Amino acid sequence: MLTKTSVTATRLLIYLGLDADGAVASLKEVADQIGESPTYLAKIGRHLVRAGILRALRGKTGGVVLNRLPKDITLLAIVEACQGSILGNFCQETGDVAKTCALHQAGAELHDAIIAVLSRWTLADFIRRPDPAKELQGKVLCLLQGGRRGAKPLRPRTRK
Repeated sequence: MLTKTSVTATRLLIYLGLDADGAVASLKEVADQIGESPTYLAKIGRHLVRAGILRALRGKTGGVVLNRLPKDITLLAIVEACQGSILGNFCQETGDVAKTCALHQAGAELHDAIIAVLSRWTLADFIRRPDPAKELQGKVLCLLQGGRRGAKPLRPRTRK
């Protein structure tokens, strides 16, 4: 359901959100830390900047920084920034879905449920629990750890 781009964007945002100081990070630094291509992460960063989720800073010490508080960044906002609006697959020509066929009524209900779930989860939720429980680490393929067994957990960056 979520594309690799949406998952990677979430990983990028978690990495930035784990830094309590909110310091600027270069996308190359983040790419190295989360094991992604810098070019791919730059593309994702542009989507997030356009959506107002990230703020880009230019110059020698430039990079990206969260533009909103983690509690104000929903999974819906991340997905829509990366994948576009979530469109329902049902009769939209009528204002009264109850008059459509049962399949279209089910589609409208499914669409509403997806929007509700994506709206309920925030970046703050992911920052609180970016990794599986210790007993599962290294045993499950966790998308937030790049979908690779034995991938290192997301951690706040260390200052030099």
